[in-house]
Amino acid sequence: MTVGSRNSVASMLAAAFLASVSPVVAHHSAAAAYDETKRVEAQGTVTRVLVRNPHSWVFLESADDKGQKIEWQIEMGGVPSMAWTKDALPIGTAVKVVGHPSRAQGSHGLTAATFTKADGTPIGPRAGRGEYTPR
Repeated sequence: MTVGSRNSVASMLAAAFLASVSPVVAHHSAAAAYDETKRVEAQGTVTRVLVRNPHSWVFLESADDKGQKIEWQIEMGGVPSMAWTKDALPIGTAVKVVGHPSRAQGSHGLTAATFTKADGTPIGPRAGRGEYTPR
């Protein structure tokens, strides 16, 4: 084997290795953005649902104890992992959500959320077992 062909083989192997591990390296842990040691409850009305990759989002509008509007941002898994459709949570649906809170001071974000209707009936394909936590 010549030096040129060894370099070519080594280059191809390196490229194949990098292509196989880069998706894993590029993804992130939820622990940096969310406090996985705590659970927070929010109640509100669904205002928007974004089903996309790499993460989907559900937005709720609620009010604090002073009547000020709050927008909750619930981060969920991407399309393949979450098994939800956009129609699973129609706009205007009143829900209760429990999940890990955002670490960002003053924000209203959640992840690893479970959704229930106002009467306590679980919503979603995992029915009360929690949504995918981004890692």
